[in-house]
Amino acid sequence: MKSFDYVIKDEVGIHARPAGLLVKEAKNYDSKITVCKGDKSAEATKLMALMAMGVKCGDTVTVNVEGGDEEATFASIKDFFENNL
Repeated sequence: MKSFDYVIKDEVGIHARPAGLLVKEAKNYDSKITVCKGDKSAEATKLMALMAMGVKCGDTVTVNVEGGDEEATFASIKDFFENNL
């Protein structure tokens, strides 16, 4: 498993539009991607679960990647977060 911490820069956090983009991106990979904040976590393929976490601008999330293509997935998802969130 690989993971990284990321501080959300999107001014409204993980709301409908960026959560939808994240779900769409996460479905391109075989590895399981999990976003964690405090005691809450959600699979990156679950739109409502991501939105229910209540992640705001300035919050730090931990992103975990686990699976057969985790090296490629890790690099791509980290880049996605930096460019979209």
